[in-house]
Amino acid sequence: MALPKKEKEKIVKKFAQGKLDTGSPEVQIALLDAEVNKLKKHLDEHKGDTAAKRGLLTKIAKRRRLLRYLDSRGEGRYEKLIKVLKLRK
Repeated sequence: MALPKKEKEKIVKKFAQGKLDTGSPEVQIALLDAEVNKLKKHLDEHKGDTAAKRGLLTKIAKRRRLLRYLDSRGEGRYEKLIKVLKLRK
């Protein structure tokens, strides 16, 4: 389940480190978080959708890896992102 283009642009603009930044860990994690939330809502209605479940688990794993990478870099960026996205440690 892809995000609409306008929603993606809004997230990129909010979390970008620079003007043309689309690949920083913060942006990638924020986009993955939005996709995870959208898939969770879908799975609440369609419990038997196993393909969506697999996609959800894949996105959660990728988000976790990116969060671990960001945490290893230090600089307080990890804590700031966790607070903004309201994620657990």
